[in-house]
Amino acid sequence: MNQPVDSTDKMNRIFMRRVLIAGFLVFLGLAGLMARYSFLQVYEHDKYKTQANNNRIKLISAPPSRGYIYDRNGYILADNQPVFTAMLSPAEVENPKQTLELLAPIFDLSEDDIRDILARIKRDKKDNPVTIKIDLNETQVAQFSERKPFFPGVSVQSKLTRTYPYDELFAHVIGYVGRINDKEAKKIDKELYAGTDLIGKLGIEKYYEELLLGKPGYKSVETNAHGEVLRELDTVAPTAGNDIYLSIDYGLQKVAQNLLKGRRGAIVAIDPRNGDVLAFVSNPSYNPNPFISGISFRDYKELREDEDQPLYNRALQGMYPPGSTIKPFEAMGFLHYRIMNWNSTIFDPGYFSLPGDKHKFRDWKRSGHGYVDMKKSIVESVDTYYYKTSYKLGIDKMHDWMIKFNFGKRTGIDLPNEKKGVYPSREWKKKRYKRDWKPGDTISTSIGQGYFLATPLQIANATAMTAAKGKHITPHLLKRSEGSVQVSPIDRPDGIIEFNGSEKDWLRMHNAMEATVRYGTAKKIKTSKYRLAGKTGTAQVKSIAQGKRYNKYALARKYWDHAWFNGFAPVDNPEIALVVLVENGGGGSTTAAPLARRLFDYWLITRKEHPVVPPTAEELVEIKKRKAKAKARRDARRNARYEAEARAKAKKEAEEKAKKEAEQARINAEIALRADLVKQGMTLPDNIVRSITVIPQAKQVAEESSIKLAMPIKNKPLTLKSKQKITPLNRPPLLTSNSGIKSEHE
Repeated sequence: MNQPVDSTDKMNRIFMRRVLIAGFLVFLGLAGLMARYSFLQVYEHDKYKTQANNNRIKLISAPPSRGYIYDRNGYILADNQPVFTAMLSPAEVENPKQTLELLAPIFDLSEDDIRDILARIKRDKKDNPVTIKIDLNETQVAQFSERKPFFPGVSVQSKLTRTYPYDELFAHVIGYVGRINDKEAKKIDKELYAGTDLIGKLGIEKYYEELLLGKPGYKSVETNAHGEVLRELDTVAPTAGNDIYLSIDYGLQKVAQNLLKGRRGAIVAIDPRNGDVLAFVSNPSYNPNPFISGISFRDYKELREDEDQPLYNRALQGMYPPGSTIKPFEAMGFLHYRIMNWNSTIFDPGYFSLPGDKHKFRDWKRSGHGYVDMKKSIVESVDTYYYKTSYKLGIDKMHDWMIKFNFGKRTGIDLPNEKKGVYPSREWKKKRYKRDWKPGDTISTSIGQGYFLATPLQIANATAMTAAKGKHITPHLLKRSEGSVQVSPIDRPDGIIEFNGSEKDWLRMHNAMEATVRYGTAKKIKTSKYRLAGKTGTAQVKSIAQGKRYNKYALARKYWDHAWFNGFAPVDNPEIALVVLVENGGGGSTTAAPLARRLFDYWLITRKEHPVVPPTAEELVEIKKRKAKAKARRDARRNARYEAEARAKAKKEAEEKAKKEAEQARINAEIALRADLVKQGMTLPDNIVRSITVIPQAKQVAEESSIKLAMPIKNKPLTLKSKQKITPLNRPPLLTSNSGIKSEHE
């Protein structure tokens, strides 16, 4: 009777136990949930608030405006202009490669462009937006705007980019900016370059990169789920880079470039009073603007392969035999070491021979100059004077003196990649050529030939120091700078050349160089309008055999002498010292000196009354239109040439392929013929088998006891009959020769 009651109690106890357990588990779950909720809300509040804000709020870099570059008169040489730029935010794009491939038709991206962008994305580790394309046109902007919803993380922004209004005129001075490459990315401070992917590559742009760059700012913006900006929350303005004023004069630079039009050469002009570089021209030049956003492969290839080498900075890096331009500097060394004075003379019979040697070092005047003192050696450029005196002085002292004028070392100009040139010494030759110095080497060096190599900048610099009566000058392009960074430019000579003489000796050298213009080798450019001092130079390019005369018209143009002129004016108070080099121009007096005279005329006379000024904005637009049309015509001709070359190459490849296929077919036919002959128990010499397979009309007919070969040779078939010797198959085959056909027949 009590059984049901006990069973019910037991079930109730089990039920209550289960309820308690379930309740306890629910309590534990709720407690855990509350604990986790408290942990997230209290302890990790800041973390998740930051993540939420990051999804809602973005920090956008604000790149600084790059400093402007002006000439000494305030004419702008490097400008900033707003352009439409396509940007990609890697953090918001799931598949950058696919996105770029879809954007390629809109932004005209090549496969190389896409690879470059992907490399920059990988390099920056998705931290910063990456530039896809600079300077979009209106059509590209419109096409992208229609498709923007399909490209999250891609935007078109208005950004400042560099532009050089005068194209090639200042390319070898200012240089250009371009995209940051992998090598540069490893060295730069990424915080300073946030928001920009351009960096100075050459010239002033590279040398003063830190000064021109500025410091970036940022702005904090709120965005929606599509990444669109809703409002700005905070802004820190960027600091613009310093503006730079160069010592270059637009007018003189323009005149110098026009004078070198159609020639290869360089012109450098320096103010001897302070070292200001007034003109710095290397011709031919190039347009730096395409390098900013990335020059096309074909355009760059054309520049690289141009035989006139427009990318080569001749004024800064061109190393040439200086010829007679260095004679005034050497003569001052003779005075310094006191082995000659102004009245000392030598006799010039037209040549000089080393003691015990029959070889004659010829003077340019084969009949000689007779008795020659120091002034006459300058005025008439007497080679023999320098042969004899340098042999007496020796290369060691010559080297020690000439390096004071910055020969064989950099001048220190504020441009990257300057070449040192070569002023040879015993140690230099031993290290370079593993050979000892010879007396003949000294003779060649004394007239600016042999191992002696100098840049146009070095000659101009030495001329300026001579004009400054021995004051040491460091040439420079920076005139002044304005901005947040304080700069102290060079504004005076920075030393004095140690000289065992007096100022009077420098003045006498000035008079000797002035006499060179009045009645010496440069008399063709004499003038009564101001006092002009100078020195001509003709640097030999191709050696002439002993006893032979130089005849430039018997040589290719590339072997003609280089033409030099260096000088300064006015003699009584020098304002400008310059050098003119014309590659393969012939004589210095006939080619380089007249160009120099026109430069002196402009600087000392014309500039004061009718200065050359830049074109107006409207004129500049028309000039650029004409250049663009001319470039389009050149490109069309170049592309037509490339296409013709491609067609010729394709034709040649097709012919070679057909030839290979024909040869393979012949080989296959030969193999088949041999196999057929073996089946018939016959053999033929290799040359006959080869002839059959080469001539398509040839046929073979195997009969019981003869082989007939019908071959179209001189319209007569060739038939070999059974009377020729046969060989049973059970015997070893006979050796065959070209004299006949051997067959085997059972």
